[in-house]
Amino acid sequence: MYTLGVDIGSTTSKCVILEDGKKVIASSIVTAGTGTNGPDKSRKEVLEKSGLKQDDLNYVVVTGYGRSTYTYADAEISELTCHALGVQHVFPDARTIIDIGGQDAKVLSLNEKGRMVNFLMNDKCAAGTGRFLDVMARILQLDIGDLEVKAAAAKHPVKISSTCTVFAESEVISQLAAGVELNDLVAGICSSVASRVASLAKRIGIREKVCMSGGVARNGGVRNAMSKELGVEIFYSPSAQLMGALGAALAAYNKVN
Repeated sequence: MYTLGVDIGSTTSKCVILEDGKKVIASSIVTAGTGTNGPDKSRKEVLEKSGLKQDDLNYVVVTGYGRSTYTYADAEISELTCHALGVQHVFPDARTIIDIGGQDAKVLSLNEKGRMVNFLMNDKCAAGTGRFLDVMARILQLDIGDLEVKAAAAKHPVKISSTCTVFAESEVISQLAAGVELNDLVAGICSSVASRVASLAKRIGIREKVCMSGGVARNGGVRNAMSKELGVEIFYSPSAQLMGALGAALAAYNKVN
C-alpha cells in the first residue's frame, strides 16, 4: 500500500511516499510554497523518484499553510496533527515538539500515547520564524546555511533586543556599522529566534523528550540556543523539514485502515 503526504508551507513544498505505513520510499523538497507551482512540482518529483504513478497511490493527505488550495488530495489535515504524527513516528518517546516554520512557530505537547494534548502557536509576527532568519541572512549577505557555522564561531554573542522584524533589521544594520563581529551578530540573531520560541514552550510546559521539526531545526545555531534557553537536550532528525509530510502520509495510511 502506498500513501502520499503533501506539506505545503509558505516557502517550501514537501512530499513523502510511505509503503505500508512504515517505510519511506521517496521524498521531495521544493523551495516554492503556497501560491506557486511548488506543490505540483514536488508531487511529480516524488512520484518520479519512487517509480510510481498517481493511480498507484492508495490515499493522499495534504497539510500545511496552503492545504486548502491543493486539488490532488483525498483529505486535508492540520499541520499540528501531522507534525505530531511525523515526529512521534521517528521519536516515539517525544513529549514536546517545537516546530519553527517559515511564517509561524508552534509548540506541541504530547501524552504518553503520542497524541497531542495541547499546543501554542505564534503566527502574528515574523520574529521567531524562518522568515526572520531569511531576512537577517539577506542583510548580512550570507547564505541561510552559513548561519550555523558563524554562530558556532562566536566569542561574544550580542543581544538583539527588538521584538519586531522591521526594528530588528535596523538594529542589525546599526550593529554592523558599529563594527560588531559578524559571528557574534549571527549568534545573537539565532538566540533571538530561540528565546522567542522558548517563551512559547515555557508557557505550555516542557516535558522531555523535546524534539524540533521544520526547516529551522537543521540550524544548529538556533537549536543550540534553544537547548540553552530551555535547559534540556533538543533532538531532531536530519529529515526534520519532512516531518509534516511524513505525518500526512501516516495519516493517509491510518485513514485507509
